[in-house]
Amino acid sequence: MPIKVPNELPAREILNRENIFIMHQTRAETQDIRPLRILILNLMPKKIDTETQLLRLLGNTPLQVEVELMQTDSYTSKNTSQEHLLKFYKVFDEIKDQKFDGMVITGAPVEQKEFEDVDYWPELCKIMDWAKTNVFCSYWICWGAQAALYHYYGVPKHDLKEKLFGVYEHNITDKSHYLFYGFDDVFFAPHSRHTEIRAEDINRCPDLRILSSSQKAGVYIVSDTANRNFFIMGHSEYDRETLAQEYHRDLAANLPIQIPLNYYPGDDAKADPLFRWKAHANLLYGNWLNYFVYQLTPYAFVCRKE
Repeated sequence: MPIKVPNELPAREILNRENIFIMHQTRAETQDIRPLRILILNLMPKKIDTETQLLRLLGNTPLQVEVELMQTDSYTSKNTSQEHLLKFYKVFDEIKDQKFDGMVITGAPVEQKEFEDVDYWPELCKIMDWAKTNVFCSYWICWGAQAALYHYYGVPKHDLKEKLFGVYEHNITDKSHYLFYGFDDVFFAPHSRHTEIRAEDINRCPDLRILSSSQKAGVYIVSDTANRNFFIMGHSEYDRETLAQEYHRDLAANLPIQIPLNYYPGDDAKADPLFRWKAHANLLYGNWLNYFVYQLTPYAFVCRKE
């Protein structure tokens, strides 16, 4: 089933070329099916890249999905055109009276700052508090996951000695959990971060549980006991080339960076990267949408205008 997005969104043309089923609004409105309303709070600087990555995964399921894009009002991205932001993005005041089946909150390149020093931290706290009653199930990514764990539960983030960068092997803690239906025993996911959440801090909180971890990358997926919030420390949404782009960007800026782990064949940066997390990413988003958003959200929860 398709994902419904604005006709002129740049991601639409890319996804059409990849045979991701994009549906015109008129056709979507004539289908006798309950579409899921998914809000994406995009905190990444290159918003078009991130929205395309997320829409690719949200659109590869048997469900009809309506997406709303949101940016912060207290900080404006310098890496995305104002025309694009004004045309496709809303701010919190424009959606605060609505309810959503699900919300995806991206990471942000601010992890080396204290949470309270981030320009839009007060606004993000307001959104996180609002989400408790206006979003049925939330999916938090990387710094977004760290921010939510800190705000909701007081879980701290810790600096790493060097950037965690590459594609890492992961194991499942609870193999019966619906989030991992169809998963192999071991799977891969990209990480790109300077900070971590530690297992001992999660285990001290009775309302949280670790669902997946990595021997080298540490905690990967955490959920609350009600399965209303999923905190993902990596970037399963990344494209094949995303880590390569970050690697060459950091090299060009003379930043300390190691070649991404388990990414280039033979660690040859001139070779095509191995795309070894694609199946995992599609399963992860598909299972989240199906089992924890579509199957569990009461129809009356999401208010729609007639």
